[in-house]
This record gives sequence, C-alpha cells and structure tokens, in this order.
Amino acid sequence: MFQEILAFILAASGWVLVTSTLPTDYWKVSTLDGSVTITNTYWSNLWKSCVTDSTGSSSCKDFPSMLALDGYTQACRGLMIAAVCLGFFGSVFALVGMKCTKIGGSGKSKSRVTCFAGIDFILSGGCSLSGCSLYAYKITSEFYDPMVVEMKYELGAALFIGWAGSILCILGGIALCFSIVQSPKVPSNWAVNQPPPGYSSSVRMQHFDKNMYV
Repeated sequence: MFQEILAFILAASGWVLVTSTLPTDYWKVSTLDGSVTITNTYWSNLWKSCVTDSTGSSSCKDFPSMLALDGYTQACRGLMIAAVCLGFFGSVFALVGMKCTKIGGSGKSKSRVTCFAGIDFILSGGCSLSGCSLYAYKITSEFYDPMVVEMKYELGAALFIGWAGSILCILGGIALCFSIVQSPKVPSNWAVNQPPPGYSSSVRMQHFDKNMYV
C-alpha cells in the first residue's frame, strides 16, 4: 500500500506539471546571443506569440489559424493534450484500484485497474516527453543552422517543466505497475521444520521406533 501511495503521488505530481505547461507563456524566448542592444524580448508558446518592451509591457497575438501553423506546433499541441487526458484517466483509475480505497471490487480486479492506471501514466509521460522534445529540437536546429537569418530563439521554462513532469509520470506509472507484484507470504505460525498438516506425531514415533529396533 505504501508503494502504491508513493507511486500515485509521483505520477499525479508529474501530471500536474505537464498540465501546467499548456498555459505557460515561455516555450521559446528570443536569444541574447550576438545582440549589442536589446530593447524587445520576443517569446511564444503553443497558442500565441508576444513581445515585451523595455518597460515591461507585453503585446500578444493569438495564432489566427490552426491549419496555418507549423507542423511541429500542431504535433506538440496534440501530444500535450493527449498527455493531459491520459494523465487524468490514469489518476481516476489509480484512485479506484489502490488498496487504500474502498471501491473497485476484489483484490484481483483492483490490481488490474492499478496496472492499467500505471500504463496510462507511462503513456502520458511519453506523449509529453515527445512533445517537449520535438519543440526543443526545432528551436535548437534553427539556432545552430547558419542558413537561418531570422530571429533565433532559446529554450523556455515550459520545456523544462514539461520534461520534469514527464519523468515523474513515467516513474510513477512504472511503480504502479510493479506494485501489484507481491511475493508469496509464509504463515508466521508455520515453522520450517514443522511437519506438514495431517502428519500425526504418533505415526512419526512408531516409524522411529521401528527403525531403531531394526
């Protein structure tokens, strides 16, 4: 039970971090490398692009069309939304299947639900990890490409939060799957050298006496 609770805390914490990356502003931020004077800071996420001037005021513009977006942005949107949905269902199944709850049926059925919750969390972490990594790959490839003459960006804080949440989801999901594996327990009142049940002590004494006289 302790292992299940710890695994659920890890996975649920990771899911919360993954969910928080969707509204986070800084997925990519304009780089300061090679700039002499910086007056404006450009940054964007999966939903909008913004600019912040030296006074601290920001002006944002939402992406007008989903179909006009770059392919990697659409893919990251889909992966992150899938990660949030899978993590939500994983949390529900984990609460039903954990031994500390009173719902979910018998022990065998609760173990299956717990294992299914662990698989959901692993898939959620995999989707989030893929989305953040794809977005980061696009940023780094443009940063080191000498043919790109447009403004270059660096990795934003949302990517690091997403990576941390993904790792927690995967670790918590694996721990949930392994929590249903239990080693067989030997009853405490069954000694190692105790005769098996049904073996009479009188029969044992008769057998001993017979061998002694023979």
